Amino acid sequence: MALKSAPPYVNGHNLLQEKSVMITAAAGAGIGFAAAKRAAEEGARSIVISDIHEGRLTKAVEALKAETGLDAIYPKLCNVTREEDVQALVDYGERQLDGVDVLINNAGLGGTVMLTEMSDDQWSSVIDVTLNGTMRMMRAMLKKMQARGTGVIVNNASVLGWRAQKEQCHYAAAKAGVMALTRCAALEAADFGVRINAVSPSIAFHDFLKKTTPVELLEELASKEAFGRAAEVWEVANVMMFLASDYSSYMTGEIVPVSSQRA
Repeated sequence: MALKSAPPYVNGHNLLQEKSVMITAAAGAGIGFAAAKRAAEEGARSIVISDIHEGRLTKAVEALKAETGLDAIYPKLCNVTREEDVQALVDYGERQLDGVDVLINNAGLGGTVMLTEMSDDQWSSVIDVTLNGTMRMMRAMLKKMQARGTGVIVNNASVLGWRAQKEQCHYAAAKAGVMALTRCAALEAADFGVRINAVSPSIAFHDFLKKTTPVELLEELASKEAFGRAAEVWEVANVMMFLASDYSSYMTGEIVPVSSQRA
């Protein structure tokens, strides 16, 4: 019988002890904030989180401080579609954290629309945030990490990079691009001692997803999972922590599904 209730929250085990972490799109209650909280619970010495929404970002910084004791301050907003914003964030993180050990690329944009009804702007905006934004962050951070000969990047992809779903052509194409980008960049970065992997979640409920996707569709997708439920955002973040940690030291260019979906 399917287990529809989430398991107990998992305590930290110092997987990121003394590491510094930067996370994009970490405001709100989604995977990004869950990753920031988990990183703190896993012993990260310092964290920088960024987002494009000032109010939500301020609340996220306050919540992270209250729940974990860590400050995660970035004094500006970061729009990953703007190269100057990306470079400013990376430069700040390098100074503030005395070098970024782990970058988690979580910024993404979705939507629900049939291809025949999709405008160029709808297509381009999803591609620019989800794929191009990930590329920009990786490009800027790899220059820093490769010069030091160490570092880890974890990207957030999606099972839609593999599996087909109606009204998701733009998002699926972007996430498939993130997967290919991860694999190719990982081979380049390996020569410098830097690792790059990605998680590929099936479905994890959070407030932003509920605003952009019909509730009926979310419930239908969750019901098809082996456990009869969507993932908790922290369950996805747990796998990110593993990939960011030294426990995954021989893994690079891998796309790790975070899924209980039936074949």
